[in-house]
Amino acid sequence: MYPNLNAEMARNKIEQKDIAKALNKGADGISLKFNGKRAWLLDEAKEIKKSFFPKLTLDYLFQTEYERIKTNEK
Repeated sequence: MYPNLNAEMARNKIEQKDIAKALNKGADGISLKFNGKRAWLLDEAKEIKKSFFPKLTLDYLFQTEYERIKTNEK
């Protein structure tokens, strides 16, 4: 659902459980967000960026697969 976020997590060996811990959330709820079944809150996205990817933009990290495809079509 969020290919850039997933790729950056893989590059940096960050797992969903690490994100859950940083956000003080349960693993099940975080999994739903990664799978697009629940929306990320802005404060959660900002905390992920700040804690794990301070040099990357929110737009890049949370670009969806659909947005990525639409951008490449132009």
